[in-house]
Amino acid sequence: MIDLETFRESFDGEPGYLDWAAFGPLSPSVRAEAQADTELLGSGRRTSIDLVAEHAFAARALVAELLGADTDQVTLQPSTTDGLMHALYGLSGGLLLSRGEFPALTVTATRARDALGRIDLQWVEPHDGRMTPDVVRDALTEETRAVAVSLVDYRTGYRTDLTALREVIGDRLLIVDAIQGFGVVEADYAAADVVAAHGYKWLRAGRGTGFAWFGERALERLSPVLSGRAGIDGDLPLDVVPLPAASAQAFTVSPVDTLAAARLATALRDVRDCGVAAISDELAQRTADVMYFADRYELPVLTPREPERRGGIVTLAPAPHEAAPLAASLANHGLTVTVRSGLVRVSPHVGTGADTLRLFGDALAAFAATRAW
Repeated sequence: MIDLETFRESFDGEPGYLDWAAFGPLSPSVRAEAQADTELLGSGRRTSIDLVAEHAFAARALVAELLGADTDQVTLQPSTTDGLMHALYGLSGGLLLSRGEFPALTVTATRARDALGRIDLQWVEPHDGRMTPDVVRDALTEETRAVAVSLVDYRTGYRTDLTALREVIGDRLLIVDAIQGFGVVEADYAAADVVAAHGYKWLRAGRGTGFAWFGERALERLSPVLSGRAGIDGDLPLDVVPLPAASAQAFTVSPVDTLAAARLATALRDVRDCGVAAISDELAQRTADVMYFADRYELPVLTPREPERRGGIVTLAPAPHEAAPLAASLANHGLTVTVRSGLVRVSPHVGTGADTLRLFGDALAAFAATRAW
């Protein structure tokens, strides 16, 4: 077990990193596990290979524990997009989603429609980019069979209320891209039917550590269109082509990358031991610190002020002519953020220390000093 202080101290990168929504530098425990398992796989011994392979079950079990679900309903995937592809390609009928969603949803949904012709895309364009329960309620039709949302919006940091969405959509499928919140914010995952995420951002597990959970309703209604040789029951078939597995295992393509599973299991164990509630509370304070400096230097913030309605993203919306000078000031002070479409996305983590926040404040002060009012 590790406490919050130990978890916080595991962030050993240099000051200035405020881009966890883009990529999470690997944690010390993940790096150590990866090195050890690489050595084991270099031995060529069957026992070593099997030992590393056991991480796959451990990773699935830990995902299930954090979701409050059954391990049998969890699959390991190369990425969030792979998990979403299994859900969206297996869907029929109307699919409601925002045009402003991350391309993992919008592109995948469009490709699935174009390839199979079974999906009717019902696009929503909320004025502030937030898929609130009211927005979804107003957009639903009798033809809507599923709603796809992000747990935390990658542009604004808005955290979706999954409980309220479930009340609004009834028994329609709720498909959630949880990459920007899993493990660092608390959510009612039981309200969803499919949850897909990846460990390379907030979990600090590196690429290749995706996963997806399929609830009972999803297993009943989704077709395993992209099911591969790993998506069957029993041993490797010879000279026959068996049916897809009756479980969530059907929504897999090929055998698991056991090194990726080891990294994911290690990262999830740290999160589980520290506790998502403790991590979420600490992250809310770090985002509040970012907002404090933004307010001090009069930079508009798109992210919700209520802690329960945001994740780890704070999006600044400078005037169009100020976006480039602000980005330059941040870069000149050694800060890493994401600048896109005139918005500045700042994403701290639990381990973001006072030194980084001081750099952030200095960068905003320097920017403000050159401001032309």
